[in-house]
Amino acid sequence: MSGPLAGLRVLDISNVIAGPFAAALLGDFGADVLKVELPVGTDGRGGDALRALPPHKDGKPLLWKAVNRNKRAVTLDLRKPAGQALFGRLLPRFDVLIENYRPGTLDRWGLDKAALWKLQPKLVILRVTGFGQTGPYSSYAGFARLFEAYAGLTYVTRAPGEPPMHPGYPIGDPIGGVFGAFGVLAALLHRATHPDSPGQEIDLACTEAMLRLLEVLPIEYDQLGQVHEPVGNGNAYVAPAGVFRAGDGEWVTFSAATQNVFERFCALIGRGDLIADARYSSNQQRMKNCADLNAIVADWIGARPYREAIRELSEAGVAVAPVYSNRDVLEDPHFRARESITRVADEDFGSVAVPGVVPRLSATPGEARSAGPAPGAHNAEIFGGWLGLSDEEQAALARDGVI
Repeated sequence: MSGPLAGLRVLDISNVIAGPFAAALLGDFGADVLKVELPVGTDGRGGDALRALPPHKDGKPLLWKAVNRNKRAVTLDLRKPAGQALFGRLLPRFDVLIENYRPGTLDRWGLDKAALWKLQPKLVILRVTGFGQTGPYSSYAGFARLFEAYAGLTYVTRAPGEPPMHPGYPIGDPIGGVFGAFGVLAALLHRATHPDSPGQEIDLACTEAMLRLLEVLPIEYDQLGQVHEPVGNGNAYVAPAGVFRAGDGEWVTFSAATQNVFERFCALIGRGDLIADARYSSNQQRMKNCADLNAIVADWIGARPYREAIRELSEAGVAVAPVYSNRDVLEDPHFRARESITRVADEDFGSVAVPGVVPRLSATPGEARSAGPAPGAHNAEIFGGWLGLSDEEQAALARDGVI
């Protein structure tokens, strides 16, 4: 392992996206991450539930491979006494435990935090749930769409008068994962600067992570009594702004976010008169007359191919971007030049494309090394090599559904 977190060991017993995403972020920067899943039974059940979600190629789960990159994987049933015994032998080797079971689940298995800290007194425990370890909703199931809806994102993601709309990808999960990784690093920094401090528990509610991201919504209602209403592809804060169709049918998003940018746009299109017009003299005035300005933008962009519009606007210092599909992302020359999308080794397909490491550290950069492995791909290495179980012992545990 290389990177600033080299030497850190993370035990990831979480499922689906939020917890595993947090673990993968730590793995990007060099942490040694071990993924634990339920064994797959003869009925095909078991493993991380994410494996069942599309897309698949040749029956192999692509989303799972991406979310669980940079990890080793073992199978272990923590519900069984023999599984708990093996877990107890593994845990002291790790600095961080990530779990996302409903509150109280590990306690029922005899793995409450007191038991965990008895095994590893310095352990950082990241608990990822939809609504937290306490409160009226703490026992509710948690999924990305719930986080987005409860936090207010779904309400504003639509055109006025249209039904609420979720984003086209469940962003509530990875956003929770980002806050989870941040929380782990904060706890580890405290441990590093206070070596005598005990282990620490992190209560991460993914709905609260979404609330933190939408930080203006609470203060807007608290101080102004305003419900933040949807604006579609417009912008609630600046004008002109929107998504416009170029002359060749492609879509472009445009935003004149500051006075300087607005003036640059006016100069580019030969409409210096707009700058002197009292209706457009400030962003506050432009917001009141947004429809008229957006019509001017639409006419200008609609009169030229999208690449030409983007080139002219970008060279003039005006904020603009194409509306990309995933195909466009992989073909974009800027992303290729920076290797924003990289390839990692994969046991099924040789190599696969995944996003690169974010952010980029100059002295101790992270690395995307491998895609998520098959269930139990490292059972022999961990249970045999680390714990010293013989092949016969491992075979017996497999027959009993423990590993």
